[in-house]
Amino acid sequence: MNPTVVLFSSLLLPPSQTFIKAQGEQLQQFTPYYVGSRFVQGLALPTDRTLIINQGGLAGKVKEFWFKCSGFSPKLTQQIQRLNPGLIHAQFGLSGALALPLARSLNIPLLVHFRGADATTTVASKARYLSLNHWIYFQRREALKRDARLFITVSQFIREKLLEQGFPADRVITHYNGVDTTQFRPDPEIHREPIALFVGRLTEKKGCEYLIQAMAKVQKECPEIKLVLIGEGPLRASLELAAAQALDRYEFLGVQPASVVKSWMNRAKLLIAPSVTSLQGDSEGLPNVVVEAQAMGLPVVSTFHAGIPEAVIHGETGFLTAERDAEGLAEYSLRLLKDDLLWQRFSAKGQEHMELHFNRAKQTQILEKLYETVLSQQS
Repeated sequence: MNPTVVLFSSLLLPPSQTFIKAQGEQLQQFTPYYVGSRFVQGLALPTDRTLIINQGGLAGKVKEFWFKCSGFSPKLTQQIQRLNPGLIHAQFGLSGALALPLARSLNIPLLVHFRGADATTTVASKARYLSLNHWIYFQRREALKRDARLFITVSQFIREKLLEQGFPADRVITHYNGVDTTQFRPDPEIHREPIALFVGRLTEKKGCEYLIQAMAKVQKECPEIKLVLIGEGPLRASLELAAAQALDRYEFLGVQPASVVKSWMNRAKLLIAPSVTSLQGDSEGLPNVVVEAQAMGLPVVSTFHAGIPEAVIHGETGFLTAERDAEGLAEYSLRLLKDDLLWQRFSAKGQEHMELHFNRAKQTQILEKLYETVLSQQS
């Protein structure tokens, strides 16, 4: 029987966090249990392997609040003890801080996965006041540095951010999530359409205002190009207004299941990911969408931002420009839309790059070896 590993995330599980479930269900040598503070509407998880503190109602809210502030949840601790887990793998730095007392009470190692804003926002940016989870994170961050067994980052960029904040270099490693290249592969029978695709949360760091500006320039030269945006977020209304004023062909689809996103990646000619660093310092880690798109043979136009250059090779699998550079986004998009040979070369090279360096099966094997190393040090 495989040993158990606890995958802890405060919220189980927003639709944008498909990578957590995908990574957990890919494990071969370990059995994942998903543990968190409360459910949110989003991804379905196996009910027999999911444990939640807040089961609803006022009592559930009190239990969640008490757990976050004190680290104490007798029922959850007993439930996890019965599983005899080898370690806790916390998803995101904030969840790592929440799970720290739990790992101590169970006397098992804690691994913390940093993926983006959890590593790039700082006390100076007033991030501690964004939520209770942020406040607890900054309260416990020094203890986390000291007591967590391993810190995993989704990119070298995020690793450098942690080192700048004093995290121990010998316990911070980079590990790419990867993509299931058996599932994310193009269907040559499906015809590519004149579509530029965006997939992601409609928030400041995704840079969609510059995407709309760029697409206005693209549509002046190629009026048949349609912009399709998949995702939801607080900026949707303002972005829809901007698109209505600047674009002729566009569509906002809201949140869509992974199968629908994959279908659009097979139909589109470009994926555009114009990520920027927000005014609060929030940035990407390495957005999974640029990895999935390249596995689907879809060239990427993006920015020199966070870990994106680690996945998108400028001039080989896609094009990168400076943050907030609508002119550059438009220019590179037009180059790929007008040059079929260049498009084909980038498409093939992107698939090759993903298979060699971002194959999820291979990356999961590496993750399981990390688990085994940590467990061997514990015994």
